[in-house]
Amino acid sequence: MSEGPLVLLVEDEPQMRRFLRATLTSHGFRLIEAETSKDGMMQATAHNPEIILLDLGLPDGDGIDLTRELRTWTNTPIIVISARGREADKVEALDAGADDYLTKPFGVNELMARIRVAQRRTRETAPGETALSAGPLKVDLQKRIVTLRGEEVHLTPLEYRLVVLLLKHRGKVLTHRQILKEVWGPTYAGQTHYLRVYMAQLRRKLEPDPAQPKLVTTEPGVGYRLRDLPEDPPAE
Repeated sequence: MSEGPLVLLVEDEPQMRRFLRATLTSHGFRLIEAETSKDGMMQATAHNPEIILLDLGLPDGDGIDLTRELRTWTNTPIIVISARGREADKVEALDAGADDYLTKPFGVNELMARIRVAQRRTRETAPGETALSAGPLKVDLQKRIVTLRGEEVHLTPLEYRLVVLLLKHRGKVLTHRQILKEVWGPTYAGQTHYLRVYMAQLRRKLEPDPAQPKLVTTEPGVGYRLRDLPEDPPAE
């Protein structure tokens, strides 16, 4: 019997459940399934899964409400899988506490990549951590020093806070509202122009080509994601 990570799948569509069951078990995951919001909460409480895949359109309620309820007691990564592709739905799900969002139909490779990022972020989240990194980008939290490929990057206090927030959630989409509330405060949650200005400044300091960013990418209409890049290979 597989000893792989336990995934809770909350999905009422039989065809999608069959697809995900075959995909996940073939990649070594253990799986428990629920078809309703109520059953999803019961299974999450009983089994404490390591990943939750959650559809939004459930027969007894909205998956966004279930996300909010789950977030009152668990930090388990939640990846929304939904046919709703509107930006507003993505923003609402992410603001409710989801870690990521996949719009149906999606490919196996994309799903596996999102799950790997969520697992890695969970393993690497540690209380009292003194450093953060994503590939060539590193932050010494004690000295408040940011380096890129070994070279120190001089940031303003707000730029520094942006980088730290993005690194703490590396690989995860952060909505405009989430970033503004964390960096500027709750009263700025709707001031997206502040964020655009500072993100442009940050990219000029971190990206080889700020017009085509590779490190801090835009999720159109939703927010930003700091890619969980691999380490640069060592110099010869």
